[in-house]
Amino acid sequence: MGPVNMRLVEQARSIFAELGYSVEGDGPEFRAERAWKVVHVNTVLENDELPTSTNGEFHCFVAQPDDADDLEERLTSTDPSYEWAIIVVDGDDYQVERAPPGPRVTA
Repeated sequence: MGPVNMRLVEQARSIFAELGYSVEGDGPEFRAERAWKVVHVNTVLENDELPTSTNGEFHCFVAQPDDADDLEERLTSTDPSYEWAIIVVDGDDYQVERAPPGPRVTA
């Protein structure tokens, strides 16, 4: 990970605003809210600790391409109690690398 990348922070804020979320906070960690859904967004992990939270929360990590695989591996191996997603920003483009699972359907 590394020091705060303010361009990445601004890109993350812009992505969530374009998706219709209201964005609160101005640092590398902020909150995005739309309708009933609140997403805790982390653009940079300055230490090696993943955020902790209670069940039912949503976290989205916004990373550059070089950091995405390591981040996904850490999240997968840690298996936190929250739903998580990773958005990879490459220049002015972005894509969702890993999204939370969709609703479960039973037959």
